[in-house]
Amino acid sequence: MTNNVEGNTYLVDGQQRLTSLTLILIKLYRMSKEFDEELSDWIGSCICGHSGKKSNFWMNHEGCQDVLKNLYDSGSASISDNARITERNIVQNYKYVSDYIDANISGGDVKRYEAFVYYFLRRVVVIRLDVSQTDVPMVFEVINDRGVKLKPYEILKGKLLGQVNKKELDELKLNDLWDNQVEKINNYAADEIDQFFIYYLKSKFADVQSGGKQFDNNYHRAIMDLSQLGLNHNEVKVKSFLRNEFNYYTDLYLRLLKFRMELVAGFESVYYNSLNKMNQQILLILSACKIKDPEETEKIQIVSREMDRFFCLLTLQQAYESNSFGRIIYEISSKIRNGSIDSIRPAFDEALISLLKEAKGESNVQYVWNYNYFRNAGYSSCSRQFLRYVLARLDQFLCNSTKTKMRYDFKKMASSGKAFHVEHILSDNEANRNLFLDAEGVPDGALFSQERNRLGGLLVLKGPDNQSSSNELYQDKLKTYSGTLLWNESLREDLYKSNKDLSSWIEANKINMHSMSSFGREELEERHKLLFELFSKIWA
Repeated sequence: MTNNVEGNTYLVDGQQRLTSLTLILIKLYRMSKEFDEELSDWIGSCICGHSGKKSNFWMNHEGCQDVLKNLYDSGSASISDNARITERNIVQNYKYVSDYIDANISGGDVKRYEAFVYYFLRRVVVIRLDVSQTDVPMVFEVINDRGVKLKPYEILKGKLLGQVNKKELDELKLNDLWDNQVEKINNYAADEIDQFFIYYLKSKFADVQSGGKQFDNNYHRAIMDLSQLGLNHNEVKVKSFLRNEFNYYTDLYLRLLKFRMELVAGFESVYYNSLNKMNQQILLILSACKIKDPEETEKIQIVSREMDRFFCLLTLQQAYESNSFGRIIYEISSKIRNGSIDSIRPAFDEALISLLKEAKGESNVQYVWNYNYFRNAGYSSCSRQFLRYVLARLDQFLCNSTKTKMRYDFKKMASSGKAFHVEHILSDNEANRNLFLDAEGVPDGALFSQERNRLGGLLVLKGPDNQSSSNELYQDKLKTYSGTLLWNESLREDLYKSNKDLSSWIEANKINMHSMSSFGREELEERHKLLFELFSKIWA
């Protein structure tokens, strides 16, 4: 599909097909030099025309002429590290074409080669449809609704770039801008750019969850209907969108993808949220940042920290419910969109209190962190992964506060259920069950089960350590806790001997942390309250 602008013919659709045909023809042309020189002119005329000594390729890839010429002249081409995407693809795909044809026309079989040349040049039919400039986006989408469908972002590219005057498209390098950003994002995951557009559109144009659903499946259509962007039949708006919104927010998205994959100093919370599959943080960060935001870094840090706090405090207070959580994300987004840093914490706190009221059926909730809601948090109310995560965060906090190096890698501790297990301090045995009596002094199995599962009675151990202490009495388990997490060792008396940094921190912060020679119902309650206090410090 082509259109004509000021005497030049431009491709609207079919670039991949014609590029593939050109690469096949170049390969056949190079083979003609070896097999049948008489076919060279015929094949060559399908690849390029000649003006004096200069060859003009019919498939005129802007900026890729040197690569095509090297392939045409010698059958090989080298590219630099900063080569354009199209150049790299052309060289890579030529090798694929070359290897395939060599494998099927081998051993100098001239007859087989000639038969294929005649078949290819006589039987492949190219049909050209010429459309006017104003019809390009519509025709492009209609054609790609048939046959093998393009990806949504590929259709969107055609609908946007198809509106721009071809000279300006080249001068502003909009095609390169699109391809470079798409390639960098898709390097993280196949078609990740589609996810970017969904997050971006929801962050900027959806105030409620139902409004965000329009972008889930056909965002490439919905974006063209947004009056706020005005991209439909508006070349000026398209150019502005690509150079501003698209360019800025894809760069921001790339930063977030990096921080999601690895722990980067200053951006740890982005990684923490990724561990807990709280990817809605991306929607909220995109929402908070305006184009070329001078506070971008601070907003990434603050929104990601607030998201981690929001999710953890909800879960620890047994108030997390996925549907309500998904709904309220849009309320937060609408309150922090393009706003100041000062608006972020209040928006999260308001949402947190709203969900606590909803989950607890109480209208007078005033605080985001309540011990009564936290009291029964533990093995029965939280996932194993979340328990490992919060206890890893606790150990990290204790080590940082007391200038102690963590004994285990945080990422492995928080994410590997095979390497690290959740440990019950109170093993399920008769001696421990006898510690939990009902009003009549009789061992209460239900009470024991409920209490031993509370977070104050849980630790994280490496797999072999947990297995070796699975049914031991508490005094024996204390030996196993030596040399493990600092939180585990805080039960042992020898941790506090000659540990000035720990003692100073405990005294300065008035922390009720001490060793426990026995462990029963009262000790478990004390540890659970200590956790409440420590989590208050971690999540402020």
